[in-house]
Amino acid sequence: MPSKEYLQAERNQPWREALRKTMKNKERTDLPRVKMPEQPPEVRIHNFREVNLGLTPEQALAESHRCLDCVDPTCITGCPVEINIPKFIKNIERGEILEAAKTLKETNALPAVCGRVCPQERQCESQCFYVQKLKKQAVAIGYLERFAADYERESGHISIPETAPANGIKIAVAGSGPAGLAFAGDMAKMGYDVTVFEALHELGGVLRYGIPEFRLPNTIVEVEIEGLKKMGVKFVTNCIVGKTISQEDLKEMGYRGLFIGSGAGLPNFMHIPGENLIGVMSCNEYLTRVNLMQAADPESDTPIHRGKKVAVIGGGNTAMDAVRTARRLGAEKAMIVYRRSEEEMPARIEEVKHAKEEGVEFFTLHNPLRYEGDENGHVQRMLLQRMKLGEPDASGRRRPIPIEGDTLWVDVDEVIVSVGVSPNPLIPSSFAGLEVTPHGTIVVDGETMQTSVEYIFAGGDIVRGGATVILAMGDGRKAAKGMDAWLKKTL
Repeated sequence: MPSKEYLQAERNQPWREALRKTMKNKERTDLPRVKMPEQPPEVRIHNFREVNLGLTPEQALAESHRCLDCVDPTCITGCPVEINIPKFIKNIERGEILEAAKTLKETNALPAVCGRVCPQERQCESQCFYVQKLKKQAVAIGYLERFAADYERESGHISIPETAPANGIKIAVAGSGPAGLAFAGDMAKMGYDVTVFEALHELGGVLRYGIPEFRLPNTIVEVEIEGLKKMGVKFVTNCIVGKTISQEDLKEMGYRGLFIGSGAGLPNFMHIPGENLIGVMSCNEYLTRVNLMQAADPESDTPIHRGKKVAVIGGGNTAMDAVRTARRLGAEKAMIVYRRSEEEMPARIEEVKHAKEEGVEFFTLHNPLRYEGDENGHVQRMLLQRMKLGEPDASGRRRPIPIEGDTLWVDVDEVIVSVGVSPNPLIPSSFAGLEVTPHGTIVVDGETMQTSVEYIFAGGDIVRGGATVILAMGDGRKAAKGMDAWLKKTL
């Protein structure tokens, strides 16, 4: 723990009092929302450093002052991991930033990650009093979460959540992505002996292979995982549950419960002519090779083709990650092709904004019909169908309808397909008794995340079929609570 002298010095830094005086006579609701400092677009497209630079202490204190500390904090209901948002923000306002970080860790195993990649505008911030009642911009909860987590890390005084006395009960986790890490953290707090098995050689799951450095630096993920290790969580890499070790092996090793958080790693394709051409690949492969296998380095053992005219098919965050990666790898023309309008895009507003600033061209209301290649079998152009929006479909978004006879050819030399993912069938097919949906996702009880095999719980993309980091973490927390209750009844 930091010394009393250190904490007092932090509270008494001159900028705190100066800023308090500046804000003294202003109503909280009159203060403008802070703007996140960023690398300029013309600079950042030539590097993989983080685009958002983080708030200064002055900015964070000013933004924390906007929080109204509502009697009924609806922002908490919008948070899948139930962070006590007013409490951590008020700690920042008082200058107790390390206490703010400690508050975050009470319910969030990965605050520095969530502060960067969570879609706060659709979750906690959408429920903020400013949005709901005042029709103004929400308190920048995500920015403040990142600030508190980064401040703690950079201070060198990183708090480790308290854990209950060890109970000797062994629990296994398949997958070190956000669902598995959240589950492991909560189970460790309750005194369980937790081991996380990861199929790849690096920990973090989608946080490592799916999200580029310019949005989530690997060092951030590593520090968060190091905190879990200090809580007693053990990690085993290069180990595929269902293949390297079986269901029977886990039982023989003494594990009394298993959480499956293996994600959804199988890419979907559109099954249109030309998808087998050289230069057409899944977004999953593209980002994994760049993020995890150093494929951006020409000297890498697995270098990647650097297209000059790159099209990314899809409108989610993963598509934005891919098209912005392509720009950094030298694409002169980088395009998003999406069959609906921009309003229906599932990507974060910030990611779309950043992509546009970086010169990405948006072909909304367009859908690829086919790809054609050159004499060497390399993709050369794509035929796009113009679309219009009809009535809403099952997702609530308006259904895209082709405009008869309205097509155009566009030159491309690389196509990255980002139209969703499916769960890897390895665990569902190799574990006896698991109930699986026709889509390959594991069936669970919505309250406890328990599967049809009573000692197995599951969450994240293996259940949802593709969702956000924070929803996966919410599943992990819910599963930890459910498994703890089940174990206490049965042991």
